[in-house]
Amino acid sequence: MNYKMDYDVIVVGGGHAGCEAACAAAGMGARTLLVTMDMNKIAQMSCNPAVGGIAKGQIVREIDALGGWMGLVTDATAIQFRMLNRSKGPAVWSPRAQCDRGKFIWKWRETLDAIPLLDIWQDQVEQLIVEDGVAVGVTTLWGVEIRAKSIVITAGTFLNGLLHIGHCQVPGGRIAEPAALHLTESITRHGVRTARMKTGTPVRIDRRSVHLEEMEVQDGDHDFHQFSFMPSRRTLNALTCWICYTNPAVHEVLRGGLADSPLYNGQIQSIGPRYCPSIETKLVTFPEREQHMLFLEPEGENTNEMYLNGFSSSMPMDVQINALRQIPALRDVKVYRPGYAIEYDFFDPTQLNHSLESKVIGGLFLAGQVNGTTGYEEAAGQGLVAGVNAAIRCGGGDPFVMRRDESYIGVLIDDLVTKGVDEPYRMFTSRAEYRILLRQDDADARLTEKAYNMGLASRERYDWWKEKQEAISRIIHLCEKTPIKPREVNDRLEKLGTTPLHYGCKAVDLIGRPQVDLNVLMEMLPELRQTIDALPNRREEICEAAEVLMKYKGYIDRERLVADKMHRLEDIKIKGHFDYKNMTQISIEARQKLERINPDTLAQASRIPGVSPSDINAMLVMIGR
Repeated sequence: MNYKMDYDVIVVGGGHAGCEAACAAAGMGARTLLVTMDMNKIAQMSCNPAVGGIAKGQIVREIDALGGWMGLVTDATAIQFRMLNRSKGPAVWSPRAQCDRGKFIWKWRETLDAIPLLDIWQDQVEQLIVEDGVAVGVTTLWGVEIRAKSIVITAGTFLNGLLHIGHCQVPGGRIAEPAALHLTESITRHGVRTARMKTGTPVRIDRRSVHLEEMEVQDGDHDFHQFSFMPSRRTLNALTCWICYTNPAVHEVLRGGLADSPLYNGQIQSIGPRYCPSIETKLVTFPEREQHMLFLEPEGENTNEMYLNGFSSSMPMDVQINALRQIPALRDVKVYRPGYAIEYDFFDPTQLNHSLESKVIGGLFLAGQVNGTTGYEEAAGQGLVAGVNAAIRCGGGDPFVMRRDESYIGVLIDDLVTKGVDEPYRMFTSRAEYRILLRQDDADARLTEKAYNMGLASRERYDWWKEKQEAISRIIHLCEKTPIKPREVNDRLEKLGTTPLHYGCKAVDLIGRPQVDLNVLMEMLPELRQTIDALPNRREEICEAAEVLMKYKGYIDRERLVADKMHRLEDIKIKGHFDYKNMTQISIEARQKLERINPDTLAQASRIPGVSPSDINAMLVMIGR
């Protein structure tokens, strides 16, 4: 090699996982190098220029609570913000923001440039250097050898990436960007299992060619909500999104091109995302549907480029464009580029520990789409955990692992390493059994103190959280101790359509009613209004958090009891204590699955598909012996 470098941590790939991993490792005190192919495409939003969504928004809030950066960057570049699922309970409220794609990239560049101990190197990693079963460095396309104590691979869709548009196939990690052609092989030769996945992205449209007046308008929210718990606010102009629909004429054009679709002519063999299907997959899966909803979303403040959410496709170009022109509002449409599909390598995540370190190659951490996930948010959450643990490995210490009742990130990683994937993994609220404990409003309550004690979250963030915590406690305490007399409130309660009081109660008992919120209580209780008016800042955020805790206290306490019971199994360590293949007391399937995954705890073993409750009981008996 003609040039050598030395670091504590190397992060390979400058996407969402890589950026969070690099910031976390450097923030933990490790000398960190981020290696990326193109410094002008740091944290590129390869698909939709949006962050958050159902369950994904909770992950971003958790990243922020832990001291990560995705929430702050999103708030600084948001052009539309919405809180999804507001008609349902707070367990599933999910923030989502449309971002300015270009400004998102440059805000991340500014962030990375300001991180002490973090350097950036523009190059392509070709080989992983492994010595005695431990990753010790990488070599690059330009002949550079970089040595480190921990390596984090966050290569996204670039590993042997292959792009598809109709019958055309071009190697690439994204359109117009080269694939990484040798890195997979340098890892799998050491026993790491790999397979292929597929994802796709829609056509990009010129705004000037669209009849927007014929579409439904979808405006964003204009309230206090944002992603970060820190006092940064959204500053860009709020823009509108639009809604339109496919129709039978669109479907007829698309069906006529199915023979040339890479998904249906045998060209693509790998696994695609079940929950974000292409438009041609929707037609085949739901042949009875006469229309599918599409969202036309701006790519930024100062560009005509627009993203057509819901029209992901790898059909031939002419089929895509002709189909779009059957939609009245898109009859004169001009496109910047068609949609395309991409196939890429991923690694079996059951070969990872919960720290995201490989069980096969010591010092190698994997995060993001290389673990079989899909989505910027899932990638960023993994990246943060991998970066923290890569830094911890350099100096020694216990790995940073989050439980399933602590965070959606904990659910995500546990699902990956325990169950594996047979399709691109996407987070949903339904994947979390403790949803009421993992709300978007309380991520700071769950995680900020943990992050501060570990050295990841700043003192400023910790103080900000403590101030908020104390304010919430004051409001709740006041409501718990303040008596309410029927004659003082019954007229108001009847006007709200709720049953009047027959006996006195505490203020906190009233807020459990659907018709009563803190604003109503403030009308009844001058002392409560004075307390809230005296808050120096973040009044709405504090009130929302306090109200949720009081209104849903019964549900929260009940779920906390269930989670605490499960902790008993989490505390029973079993790794290295059983010879699974010779355990005749459990089923053959359980033996095979347990030997393959080698779980850390009895709780993790109970979540492995194919391991039954009777298998767990047999193991408990053996532990007792």
